[in-house]
Amino acid sequence: MSIEAFTSNWMTEEHSMVYDSALKMFKSWEDKDEQWRENGMIDRKAWNEAGDMGFLCASMPEEYGGGGGDFGHEAAILLAQAQANQAGFGGMVHSGIVAPYILKHGTEEQKKAWLPKLATGESVGAIAMTEPTTGSDLQAVKTYAVKDGNDYIINGSKTFITNGQHTNLIVLACKTDRDQGVSLIVVETDALEGFSRGRNLKKTGLSSQDTSELFFSNVRVPQKNVLGGVEGLGFIQMMQELPQERLIIALSGCGAIKLALELTLEYVKEREAFGKSIWKFQNTRFKLAEVQADYLAVKALCDSAVEAMINGTLTAPQASLIKYWVTEKQCNVMDECLQLFGGYGYMTEYPIARMYADARVQKIYGGTNEIMKELASRFM
Repeated sequence: MSIEAFTSNWMTEEHSMVYDSALKMFKSWEDKDEQWRENGMIDRKAWNEAGDMGFLCASMPEEYGGGGGDFGHEAAILLAQAQANQAGFGGMVHSGIVAPYILKHGTEEQKKAWLPKLATGESVGAIAMTEPTTGSDLQAVKTYAVKDGNDYIINGSKTFITNGQHTNLIVLACKTDRDQGVSLIVVETDALEGFSRGRNLKKTGLSSQDTSELFFSNVRVPQKNVLGGVEGLGFIQMMQELPQERLIIALSGCGAIKLALELTLEYVKEREAFGKSIWKFQNTRFKLAEVQADYLAVKALCDSAVEAMINGTLTAPQASLIKYWVTEKQCNVMDECLQLFGGYGYMTEYPIARMYADARVQKIYGGTNEIMKELASRFM
């Protein structure tokens, strides 16, 4: 059942075609989804398929192996992923966060070395900021790198890292000056001595997304791998890229709200109680009318933000508030929709149960919603 909404002005015919093609691919993964959830990660082959289909690094320039599109292409793929309920695929971390860091801040040599492999899926990207004792406070990271000849020697650990089990290219936030400077160093992990992956973390939701601990014990990485070639710029680089990360989180929330509304409408019109469909009860209609209103508001806000991102005018405080507000609405909507499924809504065989669990982390990662409000308030 399709939900009527405002037209997305940013979505061109080309964006729409990308959405349709990506949706077809993501829906083809449905028969593998249960096994992936049991395994705690999607198959590595799925990354190669996404690369072959052009759904990795769609906004990266063609000269670096990308699709030559804009942020709208990434948004279309993300919305298709949400519509197919494949929240566990870490493609948007890979394409929407890691690749832009390299494109916008890397040297020409770094772009040529790393972006083509990300575009094909030969490399899986991850960004490693969070540590066991450091979450949203990025200036407090303790992982450190010291110079030794032409290399850095890195020691430290990271946790809650999306794509951690599959990744072989990590944008790592670490101190290159123990007291002050944060740098981003790109770590290529294949056959890298001293690098190890911890357990694949079990989570409340996103059960098919590999989320890992990463450990660095005297890991030797060339100094030329510091992003942009100059150390100490990591915090500035992160602040410049976090608005896109936060919009990506909001867009996945927007797509999930749409799917939840569609699934719930279909269910309540078929399910009967007291001799009539649940849809006939006024409370049901009123609740779903409220959800429809939330979806219209969320979609309009996200569409406006996508246009701003494409035009380069989305600000950090705007992105922070959008991420906060949309993810709050997402969690509320999932709760309302699950309630209308009754006991079946609590069974994981029903998509709404998985969507309910998947939604909760949206208010945490990318910066907690409390931090989002704190950041935005500084500009008021």
